[in-house]
Amino acid sequence: MASAPKPRRVAVVTGGTTGIGAATCRALQGAGLAVAATYPDDDARAAAFTQETGIAAFKWSVADYQACADGIARVEAALGAVDVLVNNAGITRDSSFAKMRPEQWREVIDVDLIGCINMAHAVFAGMRARKWGRIVSISSINGQAGQFGQVNYAAAKAGVLGFTKALALEGARSGVTVNAVAPGYTDTDMVRAVPADILAGIAARIPVGRLGEPEEIARCVAFLCAEEAGYITGATLSVNGGQYMA
Repeated sequence: MASAPKPRRVAVVTGGTTGIGAATCRALQGAGLAVAATYPDDDARAAAFTQETGIAAFKWSVADYQACADGIARVEAALGAVDVLVNNAGITRDSSFAKMRPEQWREVIDVDLIGCINMAHAVFAGMRARKWGRIVSISSINGQAGQFGQVNYAAAKAGVLGFTKALALEGARSGVTVNAVAPGYTDTDMVRAVPADILAGIAARIPVGRLGEPEEIARCVAFLCAEEAGYITGATLSVNGGQYMA
């Protein structure tokens, strides 16, 4: 007697139309999931991504709690209940702490940390009720090791790790795993914005001798989202070329 087919899972990837998010959308789509990407502002880029991949893109700010709740309702109306959440959306507002303006602090915390909380709150109850879910949040090597000029970003990304561990405890008995991936310096628009001389110095200090590729991070995320990853929760997977070994 043939076994029952596995259900087609629905995934949402925030900041999913560029960089690591776009690579993650493709990886999850390749694994057979129905995928929705969110994006905050660049309509033309989102439209091009959807045309290229067939992955629907939904516009909202993860920093806005009600927008997240409404956005998830739109995704679920289109694709079905959300089983997988990848919290990838992130921004930087770099400055030395002495010169950092309050808005630079708040913007990064609101998107990079509060955004994870807003999005998880919109899907967590449903995952627990259905006894299955995957939440993977993108942290950073700089949330683990710190970085000059990124007190706001490092604090937010370190907060993602605490969020992950605590929420993992609340979801474990209900089949909901909560994990984090902490990339090192990866070849994305955000990293390419670093001045070339500084970036060259960073790359020289990475033991494997190069930046990471978005697809390398995406494969790790897809692994943690898989049906077979149900015994991994509260974990942080560091993907940094050996630059920081936690």
